[in-house]
Amino acid sequence: MASIQLKDRLQSVENWILANPAPPRHWPWTWLYTSGRTAYALVRDVLNGNLTLHAMSLVYTTLLSIVPLLALSFSVLKAMGVHQRIEPFLYQFFRPMGPQGVELANQILGFVDNMKVGVLGSLGLGLLVYTVVSLVQKIERSFNMIWRVPQMRSLAQRFSNYLSVIMVGPLLMVSAIGISATILSSDIVQAMISIEPFGSVILLLSRSTPFLLVVGAFTFVYVFMPNTRVKLRYAFVGGLIAGVSWQAGSLLFASFVAGSSKYAAIYSSFAIGITLLIWVYLNWMILLLGASIVFYLQNPGSVAKRHRVRLSPELQEQVALVLMWLVCRPFSQGQAAPQQEALEQALRVPGEVTRQISDKLIRGGLLQLAGGNGDLLVPGRALELIRVRDVLQMVRQDEDGLVRRLPGILPPDLLEHGMADGERTIAELLHDQRGHSGAGGAAG
Repeated sequence: MASIQLKDRLQSVENWILANPAPPRHWPWTWLYTSGRTAYALVRDVLNGNLTLHAMSLVYTTLLSIVPLLALSFSVLKAMGVHQRIEPFLYQFFRPMGPQGVELANQILGFVDNMKVGVLGSLGLGLLVYTVVSLVQKIERSFNMIWRVPQMRSLAQRFSNYLSVIMVGPLLMVSAIGISATILSSDIVQAMISIEPFGSVILLLSRSTPFLLVVGAFTFVYVFMPNTRVKLRYAFVGGLIAGVSWQAGSLLFASFVAGSSKYAAIYSSFAIGITLLIWVYLNWMILLLGASIVFYLQNPGSVAKRHRVRLSPELQEQVALVLMWLVCRPFSQGQAAPQQEALEQALRVPGEVTRQISDKLIRGGLLQLAGGNGDLLVPGRALELIRVRDVLQMVRQDEDGLVRRLPGILPPDLLEHGMADGERTIAELLHDQRGHSGAGGAAG
């Protein structure tokens, strides 16, 4: 009896989460409401298996691409003689693996130092760039899966954007380290250190610099990688959560490695490889979970029972009519054009549903994107020329051309009268068809 009551309560909570009601207005309840819905969506995505599969795929690609990636990133830093400043971050990444992690970091840096990018030749340099671009491309594909983005960047954008980040990103990080060191060593800051509480605050900031750089790196990845517009405030929240999770995961994993001497005795020299796979997998899971948090914070209507919402014809038609109404009404009254994201949040419908419908209406010329950022919706033609039938036909349109193959199976008169008269039964239609066939045979 108690188990049945618990199950009913959990079912009622799930129904409330999936109902997409308006969030509470008071701050503590709003925070609890948003956190609960986001946690539900994260658990659902992990149990669904898509995040774990993408994380495992990225682990394999990382092992193949880590040396070429570091070689390209360090090439600019070596030319400027500042590559030593970025090496501590590599050691920090492998430090949770214990002494073997530090040894592994030394071996990777040795490979990078021995790899001379300038003497690889055109073919070797091309393979090096392709290996690095393929890693970043897989990361983008994983982020686009989380953000429900159907299209990736074009080939030209991939090479230009990816390589610019790989080459310039470490340089910006080194610059941030140098600027922070310069500020902390200035005379004004040194004088303020002797004054409390400024001294404690400055000491805390100096010790927090590596953590702040990690949070900044996560935030940048969450803004840059998806092939869609990501709001900075949500990316920062996700970056902060991912940074805290990474620090906590580092401590827990270090304690796990310290107490796993028996695994080293079992696996011998393979223990470091297994430990590396687990650590890299945990890092990718933290990154992807943080990306999911950013997505659900920016798109609260996307919290649904399934990762992919099943679009019924009725849902598509009603969403299309509501979208056209919400866009055309302010246009007719001379008001500002609504933002597509604001309409998605107002409808309390998963964002992927509204985006698919709006894309159909845009391709059909019934809606147009406007505004400096291209995120406003306006009518695509005069309101007097937009009929309700046009909206419904555009939503029902068969983009793959499969409908053209079906009418040939049905008799022409059955297709014409049977689909128009929805009250007739299949038995009546078959009876009429047999009557037509008999009359045709008798006439013959």
